[in-house]
Formats: sequence, C-alpha cells, structure tokens
Amino acid sequence: MYYIVETPKTFDQAVKDLAAAVTSHGFGLLHIHDLGATLRGKGIDFAESCQVFEVCNPGQAAQVLAADLLLNMALPCRISVFTEKGTTKIGLIRPGPMLAALSKNSELAQVAQAVEEKTIQMVDAAI
Repeated sequence: MYYIVETPKTFDQAVKDLAAAVTSHGFGLLHIHDLGATLRGKGIDFAESCQVFEVCNPGQAAQVLAADLLLNMALPCRISVFTEKGTTKIGLIRPGPMLAALSKNSELAQVAQAVEEKTIQMVDAAI
C-alpha cells in the first residue's frame, strides 16, 4: 500500500529535489504542510521532520472526480519527505490500491495506475 524509499540526502535537500521533481513530471505543487513545525508550534514534542506535499494533475483529478465524486476526499495526492531516527525518507500511499479500496468503479484503475507511475517517478527522481 505504501511506497517509501530512503535517501542519503539531507531532509532539506530531499524537500528541494522533490519540489523540482513534481513540476518536472507535469504535476502542480498545491501546498506543502510542515507537520513537524505545526506540531512543535502547538507545544508537542516532535523530534522528527515531516513535510507533506499536496500534488495534483488537473486532468487526472478531473477524470477521478467524473468517475466517482466522493473521491474528492482522497485528492490531491500526497507525497511526504520525513525523517525517522536520523534517516531521510520519501513516501506515498499508492494511488492504485487506495482508490480501489475507496471505489469499485473500474474506470478508475487506469487513471490510478498512471498517477501511481508518475508519483513514484517523482519520488525516485528526488532520492
């Protein structure tokens, strides 16, 4: 269900490289949530770094929504750069299995596979 890779890069470099990979693969970068900073800002002791990228390809998102409007709650795609015990990782929930678990619409399989291939390519480009 997950695609997670380790990278020898620093957290900051992996964030920078993922941002470049998102746009070079034809997706838009809608927002980056800095979960670590948000938690620490609320007084929670959170030692790791974690930034969640919201990414979207409008054409593919429109196809998903046309097939099953309820999937608006699963969009946009998210890719995370995070640290875990000193190791920088980049990961995502695979769109194919996720959409299959949320909808039985057979039209979604092809779109989900295309999105999954692109998002994995983004992660691999950033490592």
